Amino acid sequence: MRFDPALIIHHLPSILSGLSITILTWLIGTIGAVLVGFVIASARRFGPRPLGMALGAIVEVIRGTPFLIQLFLLYFGGPYIGLFLDPLPAGLLGLTVYGSAYFSEIFRGGFEAVPVGHIEAAECVGLNRLQIVKRILLPEMSMLVLPSAVNMAILLIKETAVLSIITVPELTMIVSAIGSEYYAFVESLFLLALFYWALVELCGFLGRKAEAKLSHFRLSAS
Repeated sequence: MRFDPALIIHHLPSILSGLSITILTWLIGTIGAVLVGFVIASARRFGPRPLGMALGAIVEVIRGTPFLIQLFLLYFGGPYIGLFLDPLPAGLLGLTVYGSAYFSEIFRGGFEAVPVGHIEAAECVGLNRLQIVKRILLPEMSMLVLPSAVNMAILLIKETAVLSIITVPELTMIVSAIGSEYYAFVESLFLLALFYWALVELCGFLGRKAEAKLSHFRLSAS
């Protein structure tokens, strides 16, 4: 077995197309997961107890089952309940649902980590609940949950590889097909490792930049 860079160059347009699909599914899936996760965490924190218990049970089921199984059930089992989805929408929905369970727990932990004294002080100066959430809970929670949220976003980068199972033409599917067709397993594995490593490093870099800006904002505000 030998490494053939010419094979990579020849199929570069297809590889870049797969990379763009990977980035697209990751961005949309992560943004959706963050939004849905925040709604779930807020409903569990401020909503009625029965709703919180029901959402908590759903979160535990999602976190307790592999993403691959959830994706199979959504894509292949969906038609049995009238849910017909093409591969890409199914992958985006699957990533959103899977990630939202974890982000909801991250946000819930962030809400609970805000010192009670800060909330009581806000109540003493006459702030209502909405003002407390906007001025106290959200800024402090954002700082507390950012490292965990970045780690979860990194995990979702890697989970995009599972979408190849339902024929989403993302990076893993394209590169694996090239490797299988030409028996170029060294090239395909090297490319997959390189691209996913680059995406993880980019996500980590952006997370550190965001953390630095939040820290600066917090110091300036104080």
